[in-house]
Amino acid sequence: MTSNSARNSTAEPDLDPQNWDEFRADAHQALDDMLGHLESVREGEVWRQAPAKVKAEFAKGLPRAPASLSDALEVFDRAIVPYANGNRHPLFMGWVHGAGTPVGMVAEMLAAGLNSNCGGRNHIALDVEQQVVRWAAEMLGFPQNSSGLFVTGTSMANFLAVLVARNAALGHDVRKVGLRAAPQLVAYSSAQAHGCIIQAIEMAGIGSDNLRLIPVDADGRLRTDLLKEAVAKDRAAGIKPFLIAGTAGTVNTGAIDDLGALADFASAEALWFHVDGAFGALCALSPKLKPLIVGLERADSVAFDFHKWAHVPYDAGFLLVRDPEMHRRTFAGENAYLTRAPSGLAAGEVWPCDLGPDLSRGFRALKTWFTFRVFGTDRIAACIEHTCDVAKYLEGKLKQSKAYEVCAPVALNIVCFSLKSSADGEANKRIVMDLHESGAAAPSITILNGKPVIRCAIVNHRTTMGDIDTFMEALNKAA
Repeated sequence: MTSNSARNSTAEPDLDPQNWDEFRADAHQALDDMLGHLESVREGEVWRQAPAKVKAEFAKGLPRAPASLSDALEVFDRAIVPYANGNRHPLFMGWVHGAGTPVGMVAEMLAAGLNSNCGGRNHIALDVEQQVVRWAAEMLGFPQNSSGLFVTGTSMANFLAVLVARNAALGHDVRKVGLRAAPQLVAYSSAQAHGCIIQAIEMAGIGSDNLRLIPVDADGRLRTDLLKEAVAKDRAAGIKPFLIAGTAGTVNTGAIDDLGALADFASAEALWFHVDGAFGALCALSPKLKPLIVGLERADSVAFDFHKWAHVPYDAGFLLVRDPEMHRRTFAGENAYLTRAPSGLAAGEVWPCDLGPDLSRGFRALKTWFTFRVFGTDRIAACIEHTCDVAKYLEGKLKQSKAYEVCAPVALNIVCFSLKSSADGEANKRIVMDLHESGAAAPSITILNGKPVIRCAIVNHRTTMGDIDTFMEALNKAA
């Protein structure tokens, strides 16, 4: 058997390379090319609109005949790489996107090579995932026996947390009998909470009419006085409060609710306390920022993304639950084809498929494990702190200018501002579109107090003070 030579033409069909030497050369070249793209990422445009000719490449029908890897790589380099969404670039500041790292990219490649299905069974990938679960618990101050699960992102993690909270309130029979005979549940969150909280309540069958969106204070934090009034009113009306969803880093401004006060109130009222910490939960890595999220360690569950401030490649969302048995009983089922055994590949008491709806799951834990193993929490924390410093630098630049006004407190790394002369905010929209189309920068638009404003989320570990100076030049030109 010669692995480096072309296969005999009479061989039975499979999907391995017909010539490993050629494949290896193409694969090494692809890796080198992508590393080159990452090394020079700040030299290019942040974003480019793909022209119609390029889009036509992806309107072609289903291929029947094979093609070489080199042919596919040519299309990738020509028609995909130049038109990606741009979040690797240091002047991508729209929404809250992680930038990834070369380390994470290599880990993702290795995970793909192993092709482990992490839904269950007895193999080392699950040990890696459980180590990351324990790391997450240590990071957030949860008990070491807490239950955790990788999911696509915080949107899914929030949904699963609502289901766990629902079962905690109604008992596990709700999985069989449904909500028809149950008391009406009602949940509470900030008016600035992410839209996925509303969606989670809807998908859980509770209905968004039964989510109370509590107004926020001047700093964008949920008003606990109004929360207490809402819970008392609902109890008096005979409906059942069951969940408070606090926010560690609102999507609009980065505000953090008073998590300690919410934890106190949830405990006093016997309510499930969940925290949407999509990116803000990772403040826990920084001694400087950790005081901002005091109280999160008392939550019953936390949802967050490793693919945001920790820059694990997409996707790597995570749910952490304090009560492992409540988590397991919300999702675990008896299926003959998932029968466990005392030993062998079917060994193991709790598999990831017992903790969520996915049976087929990729090895998301490996790229997270590599990221923390290679960089360590101190270096990741330093990058998180630096993005907050860069945001304050941008805030200072805007305040020095006579043309702009900052529209919300800069709590973490998000800066919202407006052109002073744009009373209705329409000019802000045009400025953002111009910055996108020129390729100079990619902030986004959000709505504050009914007005479109420019929003810069400084998440990228590559973004420097010098990049902000470059951004201000492009901003002034667009304005």
